[in-house]
Amino acid sequence: MKLVKLIGNLGYGSRKEVALMFREGRITDPDGEVLYADDQVPHEHIRIDDEPLDPPMGLVLVMNKPLGATCSRKDQGRVVYDLLPPRYRRRDPALSTVGRLDRDTSGLLLFTDDGTLLHRIISPRAKVAKVYEATLANDLRGDEAALFASGTMMLESETDPLEPASLEVLEPRRARLTLTEGRYHQVRRMFAAVDNHVETLTRISVGQLGLGDLAPGAWRALEPHEIAQIFE
Repeated sequence: MKLVKLIGNLGYGSRKEVALMFREGRITDPDGEVLYADDQVPHEHIRIDDEPLDPPMGLVLVMNKPLGATCSRKDQGRVVYDLLPPRYRRRDPALSTVGRLDRDTSGLLLFTDDGTLLHRIISPRAKVAKVYEATLANDLRGDEAALFASGTMMLESETDPLEPASLEVLEPRRARLTLTEGRYHQVRRMFAAVDNHVETLTRISVGQLGLGDLAPGAWRALEPHEIAQIFE
């Protein structure tokens, strides 16, 4: 792939804008030698304004999604894409969230431009475990763990029972819930079905991948071994 197209697909600008970067000498190798549009250079040897090029296709990001941000591209309010560099919105293939967390849910959110990987993670067949911590309006009554694990629990307006889910009671009004599917507002609806209300909700891990020390709103690219942890 020509460097103009490669750099344009990473969102740095239109082909015209990237061509201007070449003419201005802003695109170099690690030694500062100016590159030209028809050069054959490994991705990792390209610099723009002395900064390494963003990762190529196959990018996976993890973010600690803050409260108040939505996963929509079109929402009028604050969206998760606003927390990334502007060029990440212009990548081709597009960078998309892997599933969604609603505005009032915080925690681990994945992004990728790899459609095959995205569908592999969210597919119910993959049974990727997603772990949430919830604080509740009322004390747990004691029978929730057995009900959630039964494989027979039905949510209102649905015709298929939920897959078994694991509930760990942390405090009378705080619990950790592990799911292997991702239905609409599933955690909130499950607790509503047992006459409780979720006050705060945070996703803390997907597979064996956790947030580490990421602060709310912070993000980073994943290494291949970390992507593998999603399926462990």
